[in-house]
Amino acid sequence: MNTTFEKVDQVNGLITMQIEKADYAENVEKELKNYRKKANMSGFRVGQVPMGLLRKRFGTEVKAEAIDKLIREKLYGYIRDEKLSVLGEPLPNDEKTPKVDFEMQDDFTFVFDVALAPEFDAKLTKKDKVDFYTITVDDEMVSKQVESYASRNGQYVKVDSYEPRDMVKGLLAELDEAGQPKEGGLQVEGAVMLPDYMKNDDEKAKFASAKVNDVLVFNPSKAYNDSETELASLLRLKKEEVADKKGDFSFQIEEITRYQTAPVNQDLFDHIFGEGKVKSEEEFRARIKEQLENQFKNDSEFKFMLDLRKHLVKRVGKLEYPETMLKRIMRLNNPDKDEKFVDDNFEKSLEELTWQLIKEQLTEQFEIKLTQEDVLEAAKVVTKMQFAQYGMMEVPEEVLNNYAQEMLKKKEQTEGLVTRAIEQKVAAAAKAAVKLNEKTVTLDEFNAMFKD
Repeated sequence: MNTTFEKVDQVNGLITMQIEKADYAENVEKELKNYRKKANMSGFRVGQVPMGLLRKRFGTEVKAEAIDKLIREKLYGYIRDEKLSVLGEPLPNDEKTPKVDFEMQDDFTFVFDVALAPEFDAKLTKKDKVDFYTITVDDEMVSKQVESYASRNGQYVKVDSYEPRDMVKGLLAELDEAGQPKEGGLQVEGAVMLPDYMKNDDEKAKFASAKVNDVLVFNPSKAYNDSETELASLLRLKKEEVADKKGDFSFQIEEITRYQTAPVNQDLFDHIFGEGKVKSEEEFRARIKEQLENQFKNDSEFKFMLDLRKHLVKRVGKLEYPETMLKRIMRLNNPDKDEKFVDDNFEKSLEELTWQLIKEQLTEQFEIKLTQEDVLEAAKVVTKMQFAQYGMMEVPEEVLNNYAQEMLKKKEQTEGLVTRAIEQKVAAAAKAAVKLNEKTVTLDEFNAMFKD
């Protein structure tokens, strides 16, 4: 078997594979013998079908399969051994490949188009200057986080008189034009309302300072600006049934409920950070500050990678790509999409490809190796962030590990975690390699950078 490579231009190449009978004959014979062991043909016992008959019936099919398998093995082996930097899959070149007849031919020539990666230099040195932002954590931010934890861990309590944002529950009764209970009118037991969310200020004001057992008269339709959806929900009717419910209703308050934030005390400290880990409000605020700083470190690293990408993409300039070949690959990879999809997404795909190639070069420069432990650690970081969103800051290592292991069972999540783990290692190595232009900013200033 003879395999050769021809460089058509800087980004396109041809791989030619010349296959002789000796390259595949042994595998064909071996496969036919396997067929014989299982073949069940009329007039012959299983395993006793003559080889000549098997060759006649299955020989061409087995031969084609053996050659196809040989091509796949040797083609990718050749690319690897010759260290060819190929983009995507090699694709058959129908024009240069002679007509194939598996039944009549013994020797074959197959020609493949290959897309070659452009040559460029993205290696980092101290000549490269990249911004790195540190977000300051001030007392106001810490106080807001304390308030958030206290609010998140509060509870509903029953109270005697109404204040804004309270929830009221009671009996709704439809009234007639004289302000009396309407005969056969609608009554809703256990009706629940949040008067503070009413759209009409006059109707909302009727609940000010109301007490349990008070009976108020108000107009639900006016209160919600004739919203059929909200009126139907309150009156427990279908939307088409509320058209004639535009009048006043009485409301006897049976219960007023208020959400009370948790006191900032030992119970809250223990709930957020674990029992006994924090013993004073001062320590609580210090841990929160540390927590926010760690959270913002991730944001800073993310921004650094964005700026590093922008810097390197600009430095390497516009790269030459084998566009015809890449569009062909894109069509094959998206068989359910039309030509417009390729046209609309091609430039964006080249941008992502450029960044991917830059990252690969940096991975080589810094000799980055990824282990299973690195991916697991990335999964644990993501898991920890998810728990933190629900106020759970001190999650046992065993729990983190179990959740992370479950994430790694899902292919799409694993691919994302691999990318994340590599980028974290690239970021760490890049920060040491370049000259950092370090800047301290407020959270508002930092967030403003993402508004463009």
